[in-house]
Amino acid sequence: MHLKIHPDAEEELFHGAAWYDDRRVGLGEDFLSHVYRWLEVIGQSPSSWPRWPGTPEDLVPPIRRALLERFPFAVGYQAFADYVLILTVAHCRRTPLYWLQRLDH
Repeated sequence: MHLKIHPDAEEELFHGAAWYDDRRVGLGEDFLSHVYRWLEVIGQSPSSWPRWPGTPEDLVPPIRRALLERFPFAVGYQAFADYVLILTVAHCRRTPLYWLQRLDH
């Protein structure tokens, strides 16, 4: 399925990669590769992950959350009929649901 990435989610992704690269050269690229692999998997089977806890229950389609394996990040997204909208690539220690204002943008 076609993926669309919210501009703020894209910014989070590249900010995370830069942060990891500051820690160790090449780790940012590892982070990006890991996230992109997850995005492919999400695009292939978007209904495989649960609804993100604390998000509006009446929201259609629901916001789902895929937790990354290697890095402490979660991908929040909505699966529409013809595309998946990536709303956030959020560090798991960040303020919960700070990105919800992106829903109508």
